[in-house]
Amino acid sequence: MPILNKDMTLCISLSARPSNNGTRFHNFLYEALGLNWIYKAFAPTDLAQAIAGVRGLGIRGCAVSMPYKERVIALVDRMDPSAAAIDSVNTVVNDGGVLTAYNTDYTAIAQLIAANGLDPAWSVVLRGSGGMAKATAAAFRDAGFLEVTVVARNEERGRALADLYGFRWQSELPDSSTDVLVNATPLGMAGGADVGSLAFPASAVEAARAVFDVVGVPAETPLVKAGRAAGKKVITGAEVMTIQALEQFVLYTGIRPTREQVRAAEEFMRAQ
Repeated sequence: MPILNKDMTLCISLSARPSNNGTRFHNFLYEALGLNWIYKAFAPTDLAQAIAGVRGLGIRGCAVSMPYKERVIALVDRMDPSAAAIDSVNTVVNDGGVLTAYNTDYTAIAQLIAANGLDPAWSVVLRGSGGMAKATAAAFRDAGFLEVTVVARNEERGRALADLYGFRWQSELPDSSTDVLVNATPLGMAGGADVGSLAFPASAVEAARAVFDVVGVPAETPLVKAGRAAGKKVITGAEVMTIQALEQFVLYTGIRPTREQVRAAEEFMRAQ
């Protein structure tokens, strides 16, 4: 990594629970490509002030994680269709003081649904109603899934999300078996009170065909471990994190690294 200097371009992330994943991924690629850039993670105490800092300090890019994916909308100037379509943001790009919001979570989830051969005829239970759940619901809808149940204790948010995509809403997990279990809540996330929590009962995991946990840290969440132990098809939040971070990198720099460079950056990210 180059020595800090006045010409260095800065990118950051804003999260209630920062990790080193994005920091390691982006900085690895900056070094590999010889870019005079640096990436730093922050836990803001005031989101509006943090975004004002992005604009005022000329910070090139800003990743946005829970719980700021929806709150940040009022603070940007433009919404790219990828974010406007689902009212959820995970990336802000600063072009000369003009802040444009994007969502690369959707791209990552859509790619993983296709790459793992999930059948649109399968039933899906999606747990969550926040910004990540919106991106996930949109990706499943656009992949042709019709039998999707959104499970959220907040009825207003849960119903709104389900209605937006023509899905069903329930406040509690269904008793019947489901083909695909998707966790888009903080359950199992490192640094939280629920880090050891399993997002779905063991019996539901056993009955499923596939489990998908969008939580990226840790890479092996309780749900991912349970899915692997039960011999199910498993899609991890770590995979989501790699793809969405790659698309962010391209938005920030205008450069698309090679597959080998991305693979090396992913390995470096996970070797912490």
